[in-house]
Amino acid sequence: MLAKRVSHIKPAPTLALTAKVSQLKAQGVDIIGFGAGEPDFDTPDFIKSACEKALKDGRTKYAPSAGIPELRQALAEKLLRENKVEYKPSEIVVSAGAKMALFLIMLAFLEEGDEVLLPSPYWVSYPEQILLCGARVVEVPLKEEEGFVLRAELLREYITPKTKMLILNSPSNPTGAVVPEEELTKIAELCVERNILIVSDECYEAFLYDGEKFVSPASLSKEVREITFTVNAFSKTFSMTGWRVGYVACPERYAKVLADLNSQSISNATTFAQYGALEALKNPQSKEFVKNMKEAFERRRNLAYELLREIPQVSLIKPKGAFYIFPNLSHYSQKLGSDLKLADYLIEKGRVACVPGSAFGAEGYMRLSYCVSEETIREGIRRLKEALVSLL
Repeated sequence: MLAKRVSHIKPAPTLALTAKVSQLKAQGVDIIGFGAGEPDFDTPDFIKSACEKALKDGRTKYAPSAGIPELRQALAEKLLRENKVEYKPSEIVVSAGAKMALFLIMLAFLEEGDEVLLPSPYWVSYPEQILLCGARVVEVPLKEEEGFVLRAELLREYITPKTKMLILNSPSNPTGAVVPEEELTKIAELCVERNILIVSDECYEAFLYDGEKFVSPASLSKEVREITFTVNAFSKTFSMTGWRVGYVACPERYAKVLADLNSQSISNATTFAQYGALEALKNPQSKEFVKNMKEAFERRRNLAYELLREIPQVSLIKPKGAFYIFPNLSHYSQKLGSDLKLADYLIEKGRVACVPGSAFGAEGYMRLSYCVSEETIREGIRRLKEALVSLL
């Protein structure tokens, strides 16, 4: 008999949709997919070459559970240089992607009855991981008219004596919202005041637009650093989603526990993949690669935003980061009964696939990833518009 903790678990809808699109394409169906949460750029050759060299050099054995020393040192240098936070290598744990790093944190800290503040809309895996650890999800509803930006005063309303943790994701998946530094400071100070742990998911830090500045909460003060878990990965920044290399930086007393959990679960992140990640941090070509990718995403964002604005009865905010856009299609989803039915309709009628907002805690919205060519964006949104207008 299955344990109760897995009774509610659902497959990640983003991965399920991507698989469905791939299956339809294999069957010869002309369909455009906006579901994939991964860059459409290939992993740079210099990263692949470093991994190949590691394989040839026999780097195929177990590695330290917290990660190879060279990578942890390079990450400490990166965090100081780019995020303005000083971490020792012993305060950094490398795991199998940011998703595993997040799960390790929750396993280490959450207990039955604990509450976790989760700004909504949210990334699909946060609530599932929280529930798996026996804790309770407390959604903090964000408003479209406020740009889906979390505010300290709103957060304060949802804090109780049972509140243990806050999940911060800025830039956000799925909305692309960015919390301004001034507001981030207020949120961090509130968490220090109420002794609430901050889990800062920074996977989209490289993708900011319109002059937005990225700020790591841990950089705000020593007090904030003490309660913050800085989580990131190589997946988005270096287009290495399938490599499964992520990390968490936190005070050493916590890092040791997370490394022990790593050792008793996955042993270590794939050894030769870590050498590819090391090259991503060290190779001077990386900066140009990331810059070019960001500029391409910004052009695509602008295009998708303008085209979506032309669809009647649709509202949306212009995302300031990440690589998703999150239009409000509730006028249309209400006609069909739900955004799940609307998503099915769009696949059947429009041959275009989007992830329904209900997967992110926002019924009536749709998440579109613009990790596709400009030509695909034009054609995909044309199909979307045609299918939606036929419902009017």
